[in-house]
Amino acid sequence: MLAAALPPGQIWRTASHDSGNAGVGWTGWREADCAELGGDIAAADGFVYNGDELGVAGVSTAFAILTLFQRHGFEGALAKINGDFAVAVYDAKEVVLWLGTDRVLTRPLYYTQTRDSFLFASQPRSLLSVPGVSRAPNREFVALFGGSHYRTVDNAIHDSPFAALRRLPAAHALRVSKGVAREVCYWRLTDAPDHTEPEATLAEQYRALLLDATARRFAAADKPAFTLSGGMDSSSVLACAVKNTGRKLPAISVGYVDRTYDESDEVQAMLEPTVSIWHKLTVDKPDVFGTIEKMVAVQDEPVVTATWLSHYMMSEEASRLGYGALFGGLGGDELNAGEYEHFWHFFADLKTGGHLAQLGLEVEMWAANHDHPIFKKSSAIMEQNLPRLADLSVPGRCLPDRLRIERYADALDLGFFDLRKYTPVMDHPFRSYLKNRTYQDMMRETIPCCLRAEDRHTVSFGMDNFVPFFDHRLIEFMFRVPGTMKFRDGVSKHLLREAMAGVLPEETRTRFKKAGWNAPAHIWFTTTAREPLRDMIASRKFRERGIFNLKEIERLLVEHEAIVADQQRVDNHMMFFWQLVNVELWLRSIEAMPT
Repeated sequence: MLAAALPPGQIWRTASHDSGNAGVGWTGWREADCAELGGDIAAADGFVYNGDELGVAGVSTAFAILTLFQRHGFEGALAKINGDFAVAVYDAKEVVLWLGTDRVLTRPLYYTQTRDSFLFASQPRSLLSVPGVSRAPNREFVALFGGSHYRTVDNAIHDSPFAALRRLPAAHALRVSKGVAREVCYWRLTDAPDHTEPEATLAEQYRALLLDATARRFAAADKPAFTLSGGMDSSSVLACAVKNTGRKLPAISVGYVDRTYDESDEVQAMLEPTVSIWHKLTVDKPDVFGTIEKMVAVQDEPVVTATWLSHYMMSEEASRLGYGALFGGLGGDELNAGEYEHFWHFFADLKTGGHLAQLGLEVEMWAANHDHPIFKKSSAIMEQNLPRLADLSVPGRCLPDRLRIERYADALDLGFFDLRKYTPVMDHPFRSYLKNRTYQDMMRETIPCCLRAEDRHTVSFGMDNFVPFFDHRLIEFMFRVPGTMKFRDGVSKHLLREAMAGVLPEETRTRFKKAGWNAPAHIWFTTTAREPLRDMIASRKFRERGIFNLKEIERLLVEHEAIVADQQRVDNHMMFFWQLVNVELWLRSIEAMPT
């Protein structure tokens, strides 16, 4: 299993410990993280950031968690840790195996059972290498990835891309005894009252928390660099690290020859005050299919958006430059309501709360600030779409975006899967629509796949990944901040902007136009990747899978090429074809696995 975990072409360290009938193993590019204490054994992937507070500073993550386990029990230990980790502990006295994940699943953990064994691993490939473990793909996963929006693929929090493998959800402990597994959730957000302190006080508290979250992770990092886009989130993390250390720090960005998603100009304001050396990786005409094949080999699954091709290339470049860690702003959108769609749920809170004058002002400013030739903004559009996305009769109940889920329903063969019958789980722990929407993103939609991509890309190139916004203290704090402090005058991330006064350059702090970190795959699929895409769709292997409606696929491809060639002001199909290519190359990689 350890040998199977190695990324292609890598030579890693390995270690293992046995106790009775149990064994734990570790493989990676750094010092092995296995531990033994009083007959109990542990293996861990990740970091404990508050070891100084818990009396376990200066030791490995596995040894720290094993020590805390013997003091507080497994669930008690995990609840005390501020960290990013996946961990396995074997209690020799009780003959119990424990598995645990951190609060947002920065490190995934999978498990399965055979007739005589219980098996677990950080990546599917280790489990799939065991005789008797089926490699059959999860049919629903294939359908959702191939034909729906990427936000659906992690909705079932226990499922994995493989039918035989289960995934341990975020903030969960799994107890295995005598072949019986039982899950326990050791941390969850509750519908606590909103903070009532003045905005200036909350901004100070927010700044202090983000500075500390960044400092704790910086202390664990070796030769770090900071990913930098034109947005608030990555810029805030970099600026906090600069303020903590009192010195400028290295940053790396991705730019594009095609200017649609290029943010090189927006990055400029950060360079002089915060950046010691700026590395810009310019992407023009990448080998899309070849790079996806490499990414799938690292990920053990298809990769959700074209953004991650750029991240993969950036990770490779950062490693080549000698960096040992990457910091990023992932999580900033979820904590600060930074996605465009979060406006809808803020509006729902205002409408159902009876704040109609404020609603009118915010909608007016939303339209003025963010109107788009394709994605129009107006009061009429708000009124038309709000009942589709929020059940206004049940406080806080968000609805699935059926238009998004079913946009490509006709592209799937109905004999394989009918997207119109698919209903995602929509969590409802809060009475606020906005809180439920951002919680949904964090636990079931945008974040799980992004965390896996960041983790696996960096690890495959011998680096660590750090996401300060996902410090659980920040999560708990921000889910008690009212929506009116996240949105103000049609601009999102209001409290973060206030918190970063004097930390960020004003040009960055006050900029509200959001390109979003994306990649010009619409161009790639009509130029360098056009013929490989057409060859794939025409291939016998693709056509005989029975997954797709081939006539609809061909229609969409012709339509996509026309939209791009004629620069039509309608949404193109680049995300659909990105997912189609990924799922097909992933299926081929499974078929090519050694027996």
